[in-house]
Amino acid sequence: MTATNFHKALRYRWFIFWSLAFGYVLVFFHRLCPAVVATDMMNDLHASGALIGFLSSAYFYPYALMQLPTGLLSDTWGPRRTITLFLCVACIGSLVLGLTPSPAGAVVGRLLVGLGVSTLFVCTLKILAEWFSLREFVGMTGLLMAMGGVGSLSAATPMALASTWLGWRLSFVLVGLLTALLAALVWRVVRDRPADLGWPSPAEHAAKVESPIRLIDGIKQVLSRPAFWPLAVWFFCKYGIFTAFAGLWGGPYLMHVYGASKSQAGGVLSMVAVGMIVGSPLMGYLSNRVIKGRKPTLILASIVIVGITAVLAFFTGSLSLPLIGALCFGLGIFASAIAVIGFTNARELFPSRIAGTCFGLLNLFPFAGGAFLQPLLGSILESKGRVGQAFTLEGYRAAFFVLFLSALTALVSSFFIKETLVGTARQSGHEST
Repeated sequence: MTATNFHKALRYRWFIFWSLAFGYVLVFFHRLCPAVVATDMMNDLHASGALIGFLSSAYFYPYALMQLPTGLLSDTWGPRRTITLFLCVACIGSLVLGLTPSPAGAVVGRLLVGLGVSTLFVCTLKILAEWFSLREFVGMTGLLMAMGGVGSLSAATPMALASTWLGWRLSFVLVGLLTALLAALVWRVVRDRPADLGWPSPAEHAAKVESPIRLIDGIKQVLSRPAFWPLAVWFFCKYGIFTAFAGLWGGPYLMHVYGASKSQAGGVLSMVAVGMIVGSPLMGYLSNRVIKGRKPTLILASIVIVGITAVLAFFTGSLSLPLIGALCFGLGIFASAIAVIGFTNARELFPSRIAGTCFGLLNLFPFAGGAFLQPLLGSILESKGRVGQAFTLEGYRAAFFVLFLSALTALVSSFFIKETLVGTARQSGHEST
């Protein structure tokens, strides 16, 4: 009977994974969709670039602040309940965003969306840790990030087409209704652990007993570790670049500087999603099998991002759309998919009993980077004036130079990241003997 239940758990965990993976599609859709409707929102809401930058970044403030409480909620209340409740909040936020007549209402809607989807990633990692072994965990995280790429893809061309046919408002209303359906699916399918169904767990930790640790002690242990901070700075800068360009200002840049239509801009930005889908499993393979190190993989990604932002900053008005698409593809791999290696590095830095605390604290920084850079670039664009409704080439050049400086900061911080793959291999070797 135990063997039969074990095989049931091995099969059922895939239903759980795909239910949560579709939720992660929605997380990335909401994160990046303002890029293709930003000009429509500015015109309809009579908002400035700085205000639209703040509206888009409003997603990131509650998302960042909720990372540590999410870890606590997932430990006490359970991931299934937490995800379901907060997806309902995201549904309300999307409806408010689509129906509001004012910029203030749009900001409230965007805040609710960010709050609603903020719990899914950390809660999903906790569920994966219960249903999958440590050896499987890296691969499953990469697959989850690839599904985020699908969400990025849906936020580009599909959102551009939907907003053209239906308008940006009705598009957000429909997304809100889809979010409600997903919340119902999570409640029906997902279980926090195999034991909830009376099944044994495939995860190794089920056979281990670790002494509990207080939340405040876990926080102190993470923040007092010097190796945590270079990784945190790297995440802040790297993901700030990604969200500032792919999540907001890349769409207006293509329309204002190159005269691209909304669908053309969405098509170019969709290469970000292709990069994420390809890069998420690729980064894990490169780190484990080819480069054989976390730190050199992160350094390589940082060098590539310096190159991409340099092209955007110094050749802002003289690029072709296919070349910008190639740059977006690189951003998807080396500024987003690379997060798989960043989180794996963090997982290997700390013992499993405070892994949730580590994930929660670390996940503050990428979204703080997005919340900082999106409105900053909007203010820079606004300060350089407009030609009609469009921002100027000089404004985009100055804004993208900030992205270049952020990339240089990420590169410098990557040299101070602690290598963990060798230590993990040694530890595994000792355990096997």
